[in-house]
Amino acid sequence: QVRMVETGGGLVQAGGSLTLSCAASGRTDRRYAMGWFRQSPGKEREFVAAIGWSGASTRIGDAVKGRFTISRDTARITVFLRMSSLKPEDTAVYYCAEAFGGSPSEDSSAYSNWGQGVQVTVSS
Repeated sequence: QVRMVETGGGLVQAGGSLTLSCAASGRTDRRYAMGWFRQSPGKEREFVAAIGWSGASTRIGDAVKGRFTISRDTARITVFLRMSSLKPEDTAVYYCAEAFGGSPSEDSSAYSNWGQGVQVTVSS
């Protein structure tokens, strides 16, 4: 069974940077896109970023465009979300997920396997 393992959350000051990692533990078939979504209290889950299985194609959400980047390691098992110029409104639980088929998607329903989420808190 594949388990999504997220690490790297924490508390950071506004303007700072943080990198989240997500590893698909137990994954052997690498033809999976991976994505990051976030949710804060009282709000719906929001698309953040996604990357195709090869790493060649990415999508970035409008709210974080120009500040966040997504990449994956050469083994295509671990995905990194590098967040910079963080704002208090970036405070949320960040979830990693994978989608079979390889193409990055902004639609959360395309993802079938979700992690537990990590808390990111940006103080003003």
